[in-house]
Amino acid sequence: MQNEFEAKLKEWVEIPSVSAAREHKGDIEKLADNAVSYIRSCGGTAEKIATPGNPVVVGRFMYGQGWPTVTVYNHLDVQPANEPQWTRPPFVFHSENGHYYGRGTTDDKGPALTAFFGARRAFEKKLPINIQLIWELEEEIGSPNFEHFMKANASGLQTDSIVVSDTIWIARGKPAVSYGLRGLAPFRLVLETGSKDIHSGTTGGAARNPIGELCQVITECYDARTGKVKIPGFYRDVAKPGRQEMAGFLSSGFNVNRFKQAHELKRIRNGSAGEMMQRLWIQPTFEVHGMVGGYTGEGVKTAIAPRAEAKLSMRLVPNQNPDKMFSLVRKFVKERNPDVQVIPESFLAPFLGPRQGPYIDAATDAMRFAFGKKPALVREGGSIGAVVTMEKYLKVPIVFLGLSLPEHGYHAPNENYDWEQASGGMRMFERYFENLSQRNQGATRSQ
Repeated sequence: MQNEFEAKLKEWVEIPSVSAAREHKGDIEKLADNAVSYIRSCGGTAEKIATPGNPVVVGRFMYGQGWPTVTVYNHLDVQPANEPQWTRPPFVFHSENGHYYGRGTTDDKGPALTAFFGARRAFEKKLPINIQLIWELEEEIGSPNFEHFMKANASGLQTDSIVVSDTIWIARGKPAVSYGLRGLAPFRLVLETGSKDIHSGTTGGAARNPIGELCQVITECYDARTGKVKIPGFYRDVAKPGRQEMAGFLSSGFNVNRFKQAHELKRIRNGSAGEMMQRLWIQPTFEVHGMVGGYTGEGVKTAIAPRAEAKLSMRLVPNQNPDKMFSLVRKFVKERNPDVQVIPESFLAPFLGPRQGPYIDAATDAMRFAFGKKPALVREGGSIGAVVTMEKYLKVPIVFLGLSLPEHGYHAPNENYDWEQASGGMRMFERYFENLSQRNQGATRSQ
């Protein structure tokens, strides 16, 4: 089992399925074809479904009419790997003492394969449950064509529930079941004040500086030291956590120093563990991801750039509408500098599922069975656009059974995964499918 898992993960990691780069379109198609062939070789059925962008792979282990159906969602596309801190080639799989290195190992090819192995075990044991797989190849760019896929295929994707394996634990040995996701509203600020670089001696004092002006606009939007957003109305729709929910957070085992170490942070903002959990899971954010403009080579070139661009985003929480929040930002920026263009990118809505019920119970039991500890119930700080879309079209409960650890490095250099999480995850998914099959058998007998 371990040898097969490692061989397939190696094969997938070494297909650089970077959805953000057009030059990797062929790799995306290659991985989709590979995934279809693999599902079929394991006794399932599978097809590659085209969209206006990248395809979606749909697989099935189904053999019982009238049996409940559970859908497993994962994504197989990956982030670019252009960070200079990689210690090994990012698209060359490396295994060392049960640890696996390479782009996509934990986000999300490793967890996708783990869930697949659990599904295959359930199929081979002939558990009375049908399992459907949806593997997306555009998640890392905001799932721009996933709604097209769902709208065109929803009638053939009917299911009783959905489980997603793309979330993170509190820490190793501290499992977590998530029930909420933040949304995402990325945008760009662009300011153009000239047509070429100009000498700062002969024009400085008269010429406008677009880099400086964007910096000023950004500092008026938020306090970079505290993260507090200054835009009026930004926090208006944010709901405070209830006492029971907050008590669950505080008992989760979250530790500020361990969080700092896992993410290799030299310094972080001040705050208690409770404050940090609220900032990560139930508060919105305003972030600057990059600035482009002017000279960035060695030394100083004393020229004034004609153009500058800043790349930003907001992570949004339930009750915050991405379009509404973007409108607040655009109005705020335009009032301060009408020459700045405020350009939206693809938005993702937040998601909040139930904290209790039969599917959460099945998930917490499965995780405790496989890893020996009761999982904490938490929200996830990240975003998965396909979740909101699946809820819209399939209208069934969605739960999260993630396996990644903070130190695995989502979107980071030296991304990794490990056999301890994978082997436990296979047992977890098999148990989860067994729980759902028994629950539905019981419901059928009682009718």
